[in-house]
Amino acid sequence: MINKMKSYDVILFDLDGTLTDPEHGLIESHYYGLTKMGIEIKDKSALRRYIGPTLFDIWQEDFGFSPDETREAIRLFREYFSVYGWWDNKVYDGVREMLIALGNSGKRLALATSKPEIFAKKILDKFALTEYFEFIGAATLDTTRDKKWQVIEYALAEMGITDRDRCILVGDRMYDAEGASICGIDSLGVRYGHGTREELAASGFTYLAATPSEVASLLK
Repeated sequence: MINKMKSYDVILFDLDGTLTDPEHGLIESHYYGLTKMGIEIKDKSALRRYIGPTLFDIWQEDFGFSPDETREAIRLFREYFSVYGWWDNKVYDGVREMLIALGNSGKRLALATSKPEIFAKKILDKFALTEYFEFIGAATLDTTRDKKWQVIEYALAEMGITDRDRCILVGDRMYDAEGASICGIDSLGVRYGHGTREELAASGFTYLAATPSEVASLLK
């Protein structure tokens, strides 16, 4: 862990667990998709595991789905999510103030989420957060761009970023830290999201912050 904070010009933000808390809507969507596939779910809270990672990979690993079965499970997940799950969500306290403070300090802000672009944009619009971002980097509905490192690369390329030493990703799961590391940028893990304290400590985040207010203070 680095104690002295560098200065960053470009700040990329994860969405789920970092800007908004989608837990209930996502868990219900996962439950719908998996039970439709014949998977027995005894404890819905165990589905929190699937908030963050790419479903195509982890559902094959956990449930032994074939690639075609995984695509069908994801289709069923989205069947529920596209109608009910996406809006069953809320913005974390202090997030709007954090984005305003960072924008006012001259930082370039962008989204970098593994959520498909169509849903990411709907969520940002619903909560009136779109205006704070220069660019919305998100996944495609197929698997051509669904991993976090692919989304980060996409956002950096579209923004014309060449100096990665001045870029940082803010996220809440180990997948965010891993994606940032692959892309050669620093990362800041938030403790208020869906990653456990143990996961955050082991993930290799460059920095950690407890609240959106602390994120703003560190990055300003």
